[in-house]
Amino acid sequence: MTGHGHVDHSGENKRVALLIAVLALFLALAETGAKSAQTEALSRNVEASNLWAFFQARTIRQTTLRTAAETAALLPDTGDETRRATNSRQVAAWQATAQRYESEPSTGEGRRELAERAKAAERIRDRSMAAYHMYEYGSAAFQVAIVIASASIVTGVPLLALGGALLGVLGTVLAGLGFFAPELLHL
Repeated sequence: MTGHGHVDHSGENKRVALLIAVLALFLALAETGAKSAQTEALSRNVEASNLWAFFQARTIRQTTLRTAAETAALLPDTGDETRRATNSRQVAAWQATAQRYESEPSTGEGRRELAERAKAAERIRDRSMAAYHMYEYGSAAFQVAIVIASASIVTGVPLLALGGALLGVLGTVLAGLGFFAPELLHL
């Protein structure tokens, strides 16, 4: 006790100030993680959309070629051997191109490969969005922890500092989940 019946809280206030500084550091890290995860999710969403658009374009081209080949096969036989041979070559070329549009492993641009790539981008997008949400929940816990810990200095109630520390631990767990296992919890 100091003079005039007051209790000296300076040592405790320093510990709470240090707690607040650590919470603010973790808040900054969680916010950085959230922004990075959000950017990755948006980027992968655009990638998936582009791949699905390419998939649809390939489907339209494939359908057009198959229809043209079927139509050409139904043309009446004129008896002209040259014309029949030319027509057969064209039908075969259209069918080969339509088949190539279905699967083209060498370029990764067949419909099968495009669908696989789009689904992979969607999986990364979904994981990144889950990470973003975990980081955001962690950030919210850090923000509330800072407010509660700050209130302990103003009010002189040490339990508030303990509550801030516990919320900081919760924030750390949530931000850690955002980094290591974002899809573990669905909040």
